[in-house]
Amino acid sequence: MDLFLISFGALFSIMNPLGTVPVFVSLTQENTKRERAITAFWTALNVFIILLLSFFAGQYILSFFGISLNALKIAGGLIIASSGFALLTGKFKEHKGMKRDKVQKDIHSREAISLTPLAIPMLAGPGTISLLITFNQEYQSTIQIGVILMAMLVTTISIYLILKSSHFIVNFLGASGINALSRVIGFIVIAIGVEYIISSVVAIIEGLQL
Repeated sequence: MDLFLISFGALFSIMNPLGTVPVFVSLTQENTKRERAITAFWTALNVFIILLLSFFAGQYILSFFGISLNALKIAGGLIIASSGFALLTGKFKEHKGMKRDKVQKDIHSREAISLTPLAIPMLAGPGTISLLITFNQEYQSTIQIGVILMAMLVTTISIYLILKSSHFIVNFLGASGINALSRVIGFIVIAIGVEYIISSVVAIIEGLQL
């Protein structure tokens, strides 16, 4: 249960589906309720596939590039912390590259938005991918893998439900409410990133002392 809560909390905080709600609303404002539900479903499915690929292909990526686990955790921690700062300062869209005029025009010209920009990079970005690669290296027993897969499934179901209800959430919370929640989540994400960096530095120092 502890591993499930840690995995789900980390994934949900880093992906921050609540922060994606305003983007989803703006991109689907001309769609019907059914079309929004379909887009939310495909977005969640794309995210789940990306999570699976990141988790199971992680060890091969590390081996191919000769990257150590501690190096990955430090790099991932920096990325995760920078995402948290973007949430905390209200610059999540800029951090994800979503406010450039060219990108915005390209987004609105596409018929399918479930893969990009919603699944990538808004939800399953570099921080999420590096986190799952780290999980792959740290938790390798069958039970641990099953728990992490369950956490990934619950996270993607949560994403689907949140995006499907995005227009209701915006009307209920308003922009200020969503910003407040995103900033709280941003603080948690920063703490997760710092924790990864600290644990890696400690492991490196202990290795040098042996």
